[in-house]
Amino acid sequence: MIATAQQPLPARPEDGGLGDIQHGARLGVLDIGSNTVHLLIVDVRLGGRPVPQRSHKLTLRLMRYLQEDGSISREGVDALLEAIGECTAIAREEHLDEFVVMATSALREASNGEEVVARVERKAGVSLDILSGPDEARLTFLAVRRWFGWSAGRILLLDIGGGSLEIAIGQDEEPDIALSVPLGAGRSTVGFFHADPPAAADQRALRMYAKGVLDDAVAQVRPFGRADHVIGSSKTIRSLARLAGNMLPGVGDGDRAVLTRKQLDDWVPRLAKMDAASRTALPGVTPDRTFQIVAGGIVLSEAMRAFGVKELDVSPWALREGRLLQMLDRV
Repeated sequence: MIATAQQPLPARPEDGGLGDIQHGARLGVLDIGSNTVHLLIVDVRLGGRPVPQRSHKLTLRLMRYLQEDGSISREGVDALLEAIGECTAIAREEHLDEFVVMATSALREASNGEEVVARVERKAGVSLDILSGPDEARLTFLAVRRWFGWSAGRILLLDIGGGSLEIAIGQDEEPDIALSVPLGAGRSTVGFFHADPPAAADQRALRMYAKGVLDDAVAQVRPFGRADHVIGSSKTIRSLARLAGNMLPGVGDGDRAVLTRKQLDDWVPRLAKMDAASRTALPGVTPDRTFQIVAGGIVLSEAMRAFGVKELDVSPWALREGRLLQMLDRV
């Protein structure tokens, strides 16, 4: 299907089919997150892995536009529409066979979320798939399972987004339990930090809050057994792993990225003494994450401590890849 500027982009079919993709198809996923709006386009064929063809990411930090009543401000809605418009214009150039636009916690939890979604769908000519927190966790778990394979055994997933922390555990492609808690890196930064760099008291307050939330999450996960393999996903965790410099030889031509709690607890206090602008000079800290990497590091540290994790592997695949894999599985 070819979409023109006057036509709606191809949407998710109700029957879940992509037709005959034995010889290949081009799929697109637009992920509207709390921190970024990210378009990923891949080529797929039956029996093959998704091959990335184009990626376009805009840093939005939608959490900054939340008002006291929980609504997204007019300025935030305008910025969101501009970012989505830019990404859908690119998608229209790519002759997509299938295109999905999904949104996570920032839109899901906004008090004016329904109004914003309606405006986006009307202006951009797309249909938004609003994911629940547990659905985010399930899709990310699927991506992680496919990346690491069955040999990883029972996986515990920790995924830090901008608005929420997703947790899932299981030994199959569908986790035994999938949770979402309000401990995203962006949400935690906006909610607890009042200066740049953050005050020590604000950091302690975030740690205490995270500990309380995570104690409840651990109680829910504990009945499903201990994990054989702990995996972290999200750009925040990948940035922290690169900063720690713990890259090991992997299978094939890729590196294996791991992060230990000891390394994390060594780096987070040092990051917290620097302002956001200065952190970009460090290896692994990208401009779109420097604003929230301290809060993300604190949340990850408390999550690893709560679950008794000393080391985790870092997955290059996460939510977007999980959504693409789900699309393929429906063929």
